[in-house]
Amino acid sequence: MCWRIEPVTDQIERTNESTFESLDPRTGVALATYPIAGTAEVDVAVARARSAARWWDVQGFVGRKRWLLEFKSAIAKDAASLATVIAAETGKPDEDSLLEVMLGVEHLDWAARNAEKILRQRKVGSGLLAVNQKAYVGYRPFGVVGVIGPWNYPLYTPMGSIAYALAAGNTVVFKPSELTPGVGTWLAEKWQSLAAPHPVFQTITGDGSTGTTLVESGVDKIAFTGSTATAKKVMATCAKSLTPLVAECGGKDAMLVDADADITAAVEFATFGAMGNAGQTCAGVERIYVAAPVYDRFVGEFTAAVKALKPGGTKTSSYGPMTLGKQSDIVRGQIEDALAKGGKAVVGGLDSLHGPYIDPVVLTDVPEDSTAITEETFGPTVVVNKVRDLDEAIERANASKYGLGASVFTQDGAVGRRAAEKLDCGVVTVNSVLGFAGVPALPFGGTGDSGFGRIHGADGLREFSTVKSLTVQSFAAPVNLLTMKRKARNMKLSVLALKLRHGRG
Repeated sequence: MCWRIEPVTDQIERTNESTFESLDPRTGVALATYPIAGTAEVDVAVARARSAARWWDVQGFVGRKRWLLEFKSAIAKDAASLATVIAAETGKPDEDSLLEVMLGVEHLDWAARNAEKILRQRKVGSGLLAVNQKAYVGYRPFGVVGVIGPWNYPLYTPMGSIAYALAAGNTVVFKPSELTPGVGTWLAEKWQSLAAPHPVFQTITGDGSTGTTLVESGVDKIAFTGSTATAKKVMATCAKSLTPLVAECGGKDAMLVDADADITAAVEFATFGAMGNAGQTCAGVERIYVAAPVYDRFVGEFTAAVKALKPGGTKTSSYGPMTLGKQSDIVRGQIEDALAKGGKAVVGGLDSLHGPYIDPVVLTDVPEDSTAITEETFGPTVVVNKVRDLDEAIERANASKYGLGASVFTQDGAVGRRAAEKLDCGVVTVNSVLGFAGVPALPFGGTGDSGFGRIHGADGLREFSTVKSLTVQSFAAPVNLLTMKRKARNMKLSVLALKLRHGRG
């Protein structure tokens, strides 16, 4: 789940040229001071990671699994402490912060336990032409992976790269968002507490310039989570050195409600998907398309559910503030555009914005060319539009330049599966929202402006591996064509075999 704007240097408090303060977005109070790593500091971290990579590789799958499970246990035992750091730096409620820790730990556990099964060398068929060869395919680590993380889910999202990269045999240099440096520092300190003899996992803190330096540092792969615009800049920098990149960018996820849907369940999931974490979830619900026969009922129940939410900075608040303060301006601009183009605010409106806090906003009858439909909002604002049927909902959902996720609500499982196949995105949930987040075996990523590559699951482990193919000749080829002294008889036999095997209809 990704973040919005990078760099965010204007949102942090600089104490001098080489340090900055992280702030509690609920109060604006400084939490701690961190160094802004420059070129020298980044280069040292990468050099240490490269040296450690040799030791980490020698540990093999079994050894790495032991270390990672110990890391997992250390995090889980101190989960409350980590959740407190997350809550302080993001402003999200304590329970949401603890849920994030739970999800992050599950992914670390899965990656550690499944890496060997997925990445170990395996034998593959050789085929008729290479009958004398034994063929194998295996996976090797890249070496050093640079991870640039987000602020909205500062543990869960980067753990999708950190855990899988480590399990695949890479060492990691992690640059957390400048809004949430404490989470990255906490993780690094917890790894160090294991007393590993080499710096397999390191955190460097800083602003956007630090992230740029990491991309230019010569790491073997970059895992980036952020806005589409910034991803393009990162990709351009990576291109200079042919550094491979996995990019998880924004989303404008649609929720589709069919005429036979369980409206009560759909409303509950829509409320969570649209308003959870103050809407700061790239795979959250930002557009809802409801079939005409149930539209009025859905809007009625949904507005009632949303009105009951209370944002704030207390333990009992439904959700917290905008972690990135200037995100409120983007939310305001989209509401203004929707209303100016004929949309209606059935819950809240422009008066819902109170500094870093935004009350829930539900917009209806919004034209499809409004920025509230076309651009990622990343706030507690959602559009609910009426459609003729599920087919029209699919058409509108696919009109977006983003292709991260979507959800379909229908009581007909076959219809839900067919709709999911037609949706142009990386992940679809049927009769739930964000259900995939707790399934480590499922790869996550998008298409179009939502990025490319995958984290999580077997694909996530392979994402941080290079493929190595191997053949071992067992005996001399009976018909040898791989020679400069090719025999005419062998060529005739081979041409005949080609026609008999592949030339017939």
